[in-house]
Amino acid sequence: MRIRLPRGASAGLDAVLVNTAGGIACGDRFAVEVEVQSGAMISLVTPAAEKVYRSDGAVAELSVNLSVRTGARLDWLPQETLLFDEARLVRRLDADVDEGASLTLFEAVVFGREAREERIENGLFEDRWRIRHGRRLVYADTLRLAGPVSDLLRKPSVANGARAFATMVHVAPDAEERLESTRELLSSVRGCEVAASAWNGLLAVRFCAMSIQSLRSVVIPFLIAFRGEPLPRVWLS
Repeated sequence: MRIRLPRGASAGLDAVLVNTAGGIACGDRFAVEVEVQSGAMISLVTPAAEKVYRSDGAVAELSVNLSVRTGARLDWLPQETLLFDEARLVRRLDADVDEGASLTLFEAVVFGREAREERIENGLFEDRWRIRHGRRLVYADTLRLAGPVSDLLRKPSVANGARAFATMVHVAPDAEERLESTRELLSSVRGCEVAASAWNGLLAVRFCAMSIQSLRSVVIPFLIAFRGEPLPRVWLS
């Protein structure tokens, strides 16, 4: 993995995390650690969708550990993760946010390659998030889909046929105060199910769409408006 630091239009530093292997294969293990020290501002993105290839049985693992110190800001904004049929991925995201710091997390996942009308006949996706604010656990969420994933997603109680999902969590001193303005930004959304809520000093937004195109058409203008500045250029290239 490599970090690139292109010139950007944001107030802080833009960093692009590049997987030089071109994707995640069976049994791969990746670990990312980011510490943003007091006074620093960084947006960390990926240059394109992260592909997770089919596996012969071994599980790929991706762990992300983020630390944001008082007076610092981190926007973690990778582009979508794309799961192939028979992909097997376990992902862990742990964040430690000091009082007075700001963290915006965004992750999207797509099940199957739409151009091939690919279905996930068999696979594994486990996504575990744990966020601590001022050393107190404020957000814990785990999603686990195993086996015939596409069949599971068709169930009305799961996704009602949707195949593209995203979650944004914003932890900051003003996070809960931004709930109504966030709902206003999302009030005219079409082609994507979306909902926002706030508690424990954080704001959470969920997105659910039938396609990645529908998801991105909602997510990109929302992230620009929510952050009050352009997305890093790789998001729009």
